[in-house]
Amino acid sequence: MIEVSNVFHHYGLRPVLQDINFEVDAGQTLAIIGPNGTGKTTLLDLMSGFASPAEGTVSINGRVRRSSVENELAIRQETVFLPAEPWFPKNMTGRDFLLGVGELWSVPVRRLFEHADRLLSVFQLDAIGDSDISAYSTGQRKKIGLCSALICEASILLLDEPFSGGLDPAGLTAMKQILKYLTERQDRTVVLTSPVPELVEEVADEVLILNEGTILKHDTVENVKRDAEAPTLDEALRKLIFPETEHELRDYFTYEMAGEVAS
Repeated sequence: MIEVSNVFHHYGLRPVLQDINFEVDAGQTLAIIGPNGTGKTTLLDLMSGFASPAEGTVSINGRVRRSSVENELAIRQETVFLPAEPWFPKNMTGRDFLLGVGELWSVPVRRLFEHADRLLSVFQLDAIGDSDISAYSTGQRKKIGLCSALICEASILLLDEPFSGGLDPAGLTAMKQILKYLTERQDRTVVLTSPVPELVEEVADEVLILNEGTILKHDTVENVKRDAEAPTLDEALRKLIFPETEHELRDYFTYEMAGEVAS
């Protein structure tokens, strides 16, 4: 279980997160969504232990992050964090990178080699698995990053924008199905962020909507859509956070069409 309690955070004098409280149970996928610059990545950084909150705590299975060396080491043995733009070593192939990550996580050798091969195949990287990562396209680098998070076999996955960054439809489908399998069949926990609600609608059990650093709503996908009287999560977010957008667009097109008539 993940528990975020009374978390506040700021950059300098600018508040970024204010009074954040929620829990994520084992076997659940929580999607953190909201506008750009609203604190999604910062919140995931705090949950991953990459940074400490100015106030409040983040607990993983009863242990408070960054409270002691022992607690942090124990948490890191069961939690993997994948940033939106991960670092990759120079002069290393995709396959060797996956094998190196798996070895760090003490994945049994036979399982590690078999899993690496399957992941490369599923994400359509098998043809370039033995090529240097520096030669990969943006989307291919995104895929190898996702593979590195999956090969760890951690019980908790913290993923910053896993569906962004040039991921193609095949990669999107593969990642969504794998995440659903991990939570539904292996009772793993997934927390991910996305600026685009439609990308997480079919995979998330619950969504946490951030707006201006506070929790606007935390509920199941279906309840969020029902309360907003919206057919999709994307439409629900628009109604909850951007109700003025439709009027602004109407004004924009009215102005543009008036200009066309005048010319």
